[in-house]
Amino acid sequence: MAKSTDTRPVIKLRSTAGTGFTYVTTKNRRNDPDRMVLRKFDPVARKHVEFREER
Repeated sequence: MAKSTDTRPVIKLRSTAGTGFTYVTTKNRRNDPDRMVLRKFDPVARKHVEFREER
């Protein structure tokens, strides 16, 4: 049986440092209806920065 992607869509998290680096993850649309913002490591900038969800 195929996975249901309605409740857990695949999203891209793009770095706010302007390096163009992205993470790919899934999120639960019921628990987080707005855009996700996570603080993660950007290997291009070599520091922790905010990553924002893009659609």
